[in-house]
Amino acid sequence: MSKKKIQNPKSSGLFRDSGKWAVILLLKAIARLPFGCLYFLSDVLYLIIKDLVKYRSEVITDNLIHAFPEKSASEILQLRNKFYRYFCDVSLESIKLYRLSEKELKKRVTFVGTETLNQLAEKRNGAILLAFHYNNWEWSGALQQQLNCKLLMVYNKMRDNEPMDDFLQKAREKWGGEAVKMGRAAKVTFRYFEQQKPVVLGLIADQSALASSPLWAVFMNREAAFFPGPVKIAQKTNQPVFFQHAKRLGRGKYEYSYSLLVEEPAQTDEREILLRYIEKMEEVIKSNPEYYLWSHKRWKHKRPQGTALIQ
Repeated sequence: MSKKKIQNPKSSGLFRDSGKWAVILLLKAIARLPFGCLYFLSDVLYLIIKDLVKYRSEVITDNLIHAFPEKSASEILQLRNKFYRYFCDVSLESIKLYRLSEKELKKRVTFVGTETLNQLAEKRNGAILLAFHYNNWEWSGALQQQLNCKLLMVYNKMRDNEPMDDFLQKAREKWGGEAVKMGRAAKVTFRYFEQQKPVVLGLIADQSALASSPLWAVFMNREAAFFPGPVKIAQKTNQPVFFQHAKRLGRGKYEYSYSLLVEEPAQTDEREILLRYIEKMEEVIKSNPEYYLWSHKRWKHKRPQGTALIQ
């Protein structure tokens, strides 16, 4: 009769943690690479995920087919491959952020529209900034250097991977902004608001919300749920809502522009605020579709019966 091998939970946990820290050491080594080497690595990675791994190929293709029903199969394939190339670049650029110097930043990143953002944030005791998964959203944390107040960057904490979460937060906060967990965003914002300390609350607001969300709208030809939090915070504080457009100027070069989306949220219907945001996202995505995060399972939920669709 064979004996079952009993695994020590402490030793297995230690092994998993050691593996996580080994990955962090690798990421820190990659972050030290000069941009020329970084993009050579990206080119190699592109061939691997396109031809060998075929990373989330079905998800990407399905998302593109629904978003652009007028495109042929060959056009969809071309878009998917362009997305893969962009995805490899932006993934490694996000790692590079950990060691990105201020000198390199100034050569590669420009900001447009920050004057209006600063003026209204000071005048109205803060502002809400709605961004989305388009181009290099991670580098936009450098906006803090252009602001006259604190930038709060809302993020989803990584589950069961503390080393990786710590690595990402250090990279995001290196320019002086404060990373805030999604569940604490409203509480932290209201605390600053009550103390009359202006902050710019930055949210990647195209995250996939739960099916139980009351806000459902058509986004890129498909019904999608949206988190009500950003709209609720804007209406409660009546802080102006801005939209971030990350434009790619070249490999590793970006222009971040900020335009006013809603000046008086308290006097604007929540559905109107959301629809304006969606309209701006679609306008940007359609101009250069390959730069959106199509591998994200954005449309995985179905709208529950009885939940109205915002139109």
